[in-house]
Amino acid sequence: MPKKLSKGGRNSFSLEASSSQLSGASQAALPEWARDSLPLPRLIVLDLDYTLWPFYSDIHVATPIKPVPNSNHLALTDRNGERFSLFPDAPHILNLLSHLGIRLAVASKSPVGDLCREMLKTLRLPAQLQHRNSDETASPAKGSSSGGTKGRKTIEIFDGGLEIYEGTKLRHFEMIGKRTGIPFNEMLFFDDERPNFEVESLGVTMRLVGNKGLCWDELEKGIQKWRVNRGY
Repeated sequence: MPKKLSKGGRNSFSLEASSSQLSGASQAALPEWARDSLPLPRLIVLDLDYTLWPFYSDIHVATPIKPVPNSNHLALTDRNGERFSLFPDAPHILNLLSHLGIRLAVASKSPVGDLCREMLKTLRLPAQLQHRNSDETASPAKGSSSGGTKGRKTIEIFDGGLEIYEGTKLRHFEMIGKRTGIPFNEMLFFDDERPNFEVESLGVTMRLVGNKGLCWDELEKGIQKWRVNRGY
């Protein structure tokens, strides 16, 4: 088993209307970018390996996979007993973005698309919203039932679609653009590989993530970059 590798139509909208669904205390716990009424991207697109999760899907995961017992499907294990999950902040970020109405999609060059989809179906998101720097939870995360302990399947949150196959990210974005009808300059992309900045030739804003993958800091910096590119 190889060891996991360490890795060095409408205009933009603000979240004022969506945020109003939260209690006053919950709104106060939101990140500043979700409270400042400035425009936000309509679609956020994520790479998978070392962006959404800290491993290579085609190298480190040995099928079959199954949920880790008593984990509420927040982690899974493979044939070798290795444990896998999303980067720590990622489940909470996905929940919040979805709750606030930002669409989500995947653009990945992984050659094991079926396995990636199976992992996204197996892994679930927390049942409650949790915001950065706060232990407070809002009730319950979008798509979850208040009485259950398991949140929604991770795959269900990507309403902008899944483009998981070898090729170029340009091709991925062309397909996402056709499916969603969202202009490229309304999209924000998070990826861990510098060559994928090629998508910026389309008008997409890309944020190169560090070794923590999709985390609150990277999300904020990505949104700031997108706003600068859009003239805000």
